[in-house]
Amino acid sequence: MERTLVLHCTTITAPQRTEQRRPTASGSVLLYCATLADLLPRLRDLSAMLDKHEQDRAERFLHDTDRERYLLGHGYLREVLGWATGQQPGAITFERGQFGKPTMRGTALHFNFSDTKDAVIVAIGREELGVDIETMHRRVDHMAVAEHYFTAEEIANINASSEPKRRFLDFWTRKEAILKASGVGIMDDLPALRVDSRRNEVRIVHGDFVRMAAPEYHVQSFTLGEGHLVSIATPEHASLALATH
Repeated sequence: MERTLVLHCTTITAPQRTEQRRPTASGSVLLYCATLADLLPRLRDLSAMLDKHEQDRAERFLHDTDRERYLLGHGYLREVLGWATGQQPGAITFERGQFGKPTMRGTALHFNFSDTKDAVIVAIGREELGVDIETMHRRVDHMAVAEHYFTAEEIANINASSEPKRRFLDFWTRKEAILKASGVGIMDDLPALRVDSRRNEVRIVHGDFVRMAAPEYHVQSFTLGEGHLVSIATPEHASLALATH
């Protein structure tokens, strides 16, 4: 079983900021982003928002930095979702799809969460979506990863770039966002997702991805600040805004 998937990929300027706390219309997506340094003074308050399952998971991290990132990120996620739904952050109940993608019980809003070593981002909308954030400060052998997961055209594009690492992370966040929007996550079709052109028509063969992915995705990529790259994928073109907090 296989089929065509169309991927529309564009690079945009960072979305404008808004004082909205929730997406108000179909086709609009609200983005919340914070650095871990900004969240760290609130570690105790954010940690207290987590449920027992999340607290237990945090305790299983071997390294303090990983545990702290988890507590800050997931506490911030609950806080943001509380603003969007009017619920108490600690009372929000999550359900998970077949491959672990979380949803909120009792609301029609969709959300997605991503973190990197020094920042987190939450996307909230009225349709399925996926978001990914990466930092330029991440140490990665980008060409070794690209040779395993990217198309020949994407690799050539990276090699021709004056900023190959940035171009690699642009493509990587696009692929991640698409897979997260579908609810499948990382799997065998990753190398098939060509994302270097404005319109990419690809063939997908992974059974669950064929079943769960939308007919097409609109992927918007942008840079936040000096070193964070973000991509968001939605089944139809979405209007993006950055929430102030």
